[in-house]
Amino acid sequence: MKAITKLTLALTLAGGVAGAVSADEAAIKARQGQMKLYAHYLGLLGGMAKGAVPYDADKAGAAAASLAMLTKLDSSRLWPEGSDEMSADGTRALPAMWENGDDVMKKVMALGEAAAGMEMAAGQSLEALQGAMGPLGGACGACHKAYRAPDS
Repeated sequence: MKAITKLTLALTLAGGVAGAVSADEAAIKARQGQMKLYAHYLGLLGGMAKGAVPYDADKAGAAAASLAMLTKLDSSRLWPEGSDEMSADGTRALPAMWENGDDVMKKVMALGEAAAGMEMAAGQSLEALQGAMGPLGGACGACHKAYRAPDS
């Protein structure tokens, strides 16, 4: 099965998108599915970086490639106006996201660049993977800090 087909299937299953929900609810579920996939791959890479998971160049490379692919997906339909935590249940997206589009796009681009850096580094060596974790974690954290409500 092609990687993009697997990714699409995984996003659909992880997001639980069904025809019985509104468009905004479906978008929220789909983006949460995408975030769960980010967390899955970051968890493996972070575990390897910390030594909690044995480093495996093939697994690290595959996780990093999947992560980089996620950043290349057009997720614009997953963020419709009115799908923020003040307007919809089940999301932590702050309304500021829609008020600061240029900053959000800069953060999205930074994540893509950091994921591409991880993709290049992950399969080379544990040290290269560890060096790529800081920029990747920083890119994720920058957006979450600015545009995600704290966990309640």
